Amino acid sequence: MLSDKGDSLEGKRCLIIGAGKVARSVAEKLLEYGAIPISLSDASGHVYEPDGITEGKLRTINQIKGERGALLGRYIISSTTAQFNRPENLLEIPCDVCIPCGAMNDLDEAAVNLLADNGCKLILEGGQGCVTPSARKILKKRGVQYGPHTMTLSGPAIVHSLGPYATDEDLKGEVARIYKEIKSTATEFNARGDLFTGANISGFLRIANQM
Repeated sequence: MLSDKGDSLEGKRCLIIGAGKVARSVAEKLLEYGAIPISLSDASGHVYEPDGITEGKLRTINQIKGERGALLGRYIISSTTAQFNRPENLLEIPCDVCIPCGAMNDLDEAAVNLLADNGCKLILEGGQGCVTPSARKILKKRGVQYGPHTMTLSGPAIVHSLGPYATDEDLKGEVARIYKEIKSTATEFNARGDLFTGANISGFLRIANQM
């Protein structure tokens, strides 16, 4: 999505909501792309690293979360730079990208407005239906790019389709193909730029064509 606009993840400050396996895997992948993951959250609250969560810090978090029942709050004992539940509202932290990996309907109208007010330009769902339907309309009005779960969570299906010997380049190519198809479908059905609509119609057509 960013490359389509001549941009990249390099140097982008990324707010991650959640601290499960998906959220931590997202943080790891962001580091590979030169982005700066700055937060993780769970039932105990949220951790904010102003200068970013480094590979070493992420290893520490993985060790903590790997223990049964362990909560993210324990991480502050291991970091001299982390802020725990400061600010009180995680969404008040300025960011370029927000990646919610938590519960459905995590981000409502007020949440996405707050994110936009604090500079967020892209929301990518790392969990199913994290953005409410009414919040999706706000994102469009505010000019915030939105990657719906119907597109972003296609990873497992891609891996299964390509097989166990697929390379990162294979995955990258397939992701680019799916994005192009969804974008084209949205345009074809008078929903230009609406990837949520494009993904839904594209999925429906794919099933219909197999019937």
